[in-house]
Amino acid sequence: MIRVVLFLAVVGVLAVGLTWLADRPGEVAITWQGLQIETSVMVLVLAVVSAAMGVMLAAWVLTSLWRAPKRARHALGRRRRRAGRQAVTRGLVALGAGDARAAAKYAKLAQRIAAEEPLSLLLRAQSAQMLGDRGGAENAFRSMVERAETRLLGLHGLYIEARRRADAAAARHFAEQAVKAAPAVPWAGQAVLEFRCADADWEGALAILDVNRQHGFIDKPTYERHGAVLLTARALALEESDPGVAKLLAVEATRFAPDLVPAAALAGRLLGEAGEARWAGKILQTAWRANPHPHLAEAYADLRPGESARERLARVRALVREPPGHVEGSLALARAALDARELVLARQCLEALLLKPTQRIATLMAELEELQHGDVGRAREWMARALRASRDPAWTADGFVSERWLPVSPVTGRIDAFEWKVPLEEVSGPTRVIDEPSEPVITAPGASAAPTPATPAAGPSPQPPRSPGPGAAAPAAETQPPVRPASTPARTAAVEPIIPLRHAPDDPGPDPDPADERRLDGGSRNGGWRFSSLFR
Repeated sequence: MIRVVLFLAVVGVLAVGLTWLADRPGEVAITWQGLQIETSVMVLVLAVVSAAMGVMLAAWVLTSLWRAPKRARHALGRRRRRAGRQAVTRGLVALGAGDARAAAKYAKLAQRIAAEEPLSLLLRAQSAQMLGDRGGAENAFRSMVERAETRLLGLHGLYIEARRRADAAAARHFAEQAVKAAPAVPWAGQAVLEFRCADADWEGALAILDVNRQHGFIDKPTYERHGAVLLTARALALEESDPGVAKLLAVEATRFAPDLVPAAALAGRLLGEAGEARWAGKILQTAWRANPHPHLAEAYADLRPGESARERLARVRALVREPPGHVEGSLALARAALDARELVLARQCLEALLLKPTQRIATLMAELEELQHGDVGRAREWMARALRASRDPAWTADGFVSERWLPVSPVTGRIDAFEWKVPLEEVSGPTRVIDEPSEPVITAPGASAAPTPATPAAGPSPQPPRSPGPGAAAPAAETQPPVRPASTPARTAAVEPIIPLRHAPDDPGPDPDPADERRLDGGSRNGGWRFSSLFR
């Protein structure tokens, strides 16, 4: 509305001005180079205006002709970019639909007409991956690394391709480069952490764990648990060379994970050797209540070096009261009773476990029979029984059984993967108890049980070995932990494309003595505490 009013006002002013000039025509005389021109004022004004408009029109025509090539180039460039974006869009849609040939076709088109577009490089790399062209994919990713806006994307792609061809050195190089370029990239931080753990670089692993926590990649409980595992690994590595530092690291690990058996057992053993039995006992008792384990019982029994077997038995008896009735508690008490020659107590502990004896139970029964009755034949029968007995719990991770605890899985590289449990491949076969005169056969789940003949009191004759039936466990002497070949990569899981396209304990543990607490560098009560501060 305002523009209309202004337009009408201007038109009115011009009309009034022209009218005023028309009413007062006047005369104008111009003499120049002997030429004399006489006209009215109105005609002169119209001539000047016409000349000005002609000059402006000529200037516009000349300027347009001068700029025409540049405008043509810009127009062609816009058309090419529009066509390139359209090719990239269609190529990504083809990738999502699983049409590898169409995706490769559009990738070539986009590379020809819009090579400067970052998405054209991504389309080229992903189409090459879908077609199985690893070399083409790597070339595309290397082109991305050379450009600042696609550097991280290219490093991620090169990392995945290196893992696919089992080149651990190259994969680690690309992950380290990504962490240097952008520490806040989750995949790079996790990859560097796994590589440093695989190389037993526990100090470096703790440092990158701090970085991952700062950027929110892991939550606080996971951070503390993984930190305790890495501290324990570092302490185990320094146990022989520097037991003082190893003791500090193990104790710090128990503060973050009081139920971590390797940390508690190591801390208890090192503190006991240093004469700090009271502190060691608190740590071991806390871990035992949360997770009864034979290593904890062994460390608690040997808390004070040089004690007699009866003193160790009294200490173990006090430990196994909580939790009551646990299998590991009965086995630990039986072991201590055998060492102290309290054979009646040892038999009481083992008899409660004879319904389904494991290899450890059968071995202890063989030792008990030889010590209490001197019955070598009965001891040999129990040892033969141990060969067919169920397996005891062991450190197991991803199907790998280890004789000792490891901080990371040798199969997948996961931190804190090992668990104390019966290996998954173990399935118990038919068994029977020797001491009972008539005992039903203990069968595997789903099998029918049948009574067995009574066993003569004078001592049973050894049963001939039986071949295990389908699903039965192999003899313990023949069962070996699987060993991963050296050429097998640490990770064998299938790797997805870097951008997959899809369709539409409340108790923190015992407090150390004040005299001992000041020896530690930092503590969990400091809000800015980091695991890497232990090595500064």
